Amino acid sequence: MRNDESKTIRGVWERVPSSNVWWIRFRDADGKLRREKVGRKADAIDLLNKRRNERRVGVKMPDSLRNAGVRLNLLADDIETYSKAHHRDQKHVLSRLKKIREDFGERVADGITPQEIDAWLTKNTKKPGTSNRYRALFSLIFREALRNGKVKGNPARLVQQKREENGVIRWLTDAEDVALRTVLEEHFPKKIPELDIALGTGMRLSEQYGLTWGTVDLVHKEIRLSKTKNYSSRTIPMNSSVLAAFTELRGRVPRAKKSEAVFKQLPRIWWEDAIQKSGIVDFRWHDCRHTFCSRLAMKGVNLKAIQVLAGHKTIAMTARYAHLDDAALRAAVDLIASK
Repeated sequence: MRNDESKTIRGVWERVPSSNVWWIRFRDADGKLRREKVGRKADAIDLLNKRRNERRVGVKMPDSLRNAGVRLNLLADDIETYSKAHHRDQKHVLSRLKKIREDFGERVADGITPQEIDAWLTKNTKKPGTSNRYRALFSLIFREALRNGKVKGNPARLVQQKREENGVIRWLTDAEDVALRTVLEEHFPKKIPELDIALGTGMRLSEQYGLTWGTVDLVHKEIRLSKTKNYSSRTIPMNSSVLAAFTELRGRVPRAKKSEAVFKQLPRIWWEDAIQKSGIVDFRWHDCRHTFCSRLAMKGVNLKAIQVLAGHKTIAMTARYAHLDDAALRAAVDLIASK
């Protein structure tokens, strides 16, 4: 092995560890930053030295290399950095990005067509929602590259978005509520406040289990959320059940600091066990949020109020619960009844 192969050389890197495929980064005679895929590390070092010498004497890059275009892998690198700064759910974004890299990573970005993206989505995704998430990521890759002058267009914009069906809304019935609480009282009594808070606030799992004591105001009876799925803050008032639940939890840790988490772990093992013991079928933790919205709708609360309380980005998301309160519709048709 050559001596310089064991050293870290600036401008030489292995994109995928242990792949033995090395890249170089350098500036050409025009000062433009360029990257090239080489192969072995020793070859990469030799080529980097060659490119640097060419720059010193003012040698222009060959047209074939100058016009080769940027590969999607390089654009994906930019999105990884972008995701760390803008996405709360980085895990899913990076997972999708990895799958896109597998089939498009070595492709020149400007050579990728809308038809290819559409065909890839059809082959690799089954649900409309999943397809739309991948389409959005493709679009983000090209949008950022376009903004930075690395590509000429965004082919993902010409790929039609799939229509997503909202499906059946699942909420906890009164009988199921009783059955679930009976099981919790017997097996998991300390977890009852967590259920009361979920059903009484409609918070998303990430919102509820991301709470710190500094966001819970027992004096003014409200919860202040600064980090939500939609990147917008909102305040949720506490009803008597929620206030009692938080008061009980606070009593367990009277000296807890404002920065300390209210909940120490996500509802996983105990929740699945309780659902199974109670005989409730097809009910997820997220359905507690649906239950909150459904109960408000069935009590005649207007959709705008439900939207604000639930933190829905659009009223269309809240409109899914409109059919649960038909009192207004019945009153409307009664207005034109024959006398």
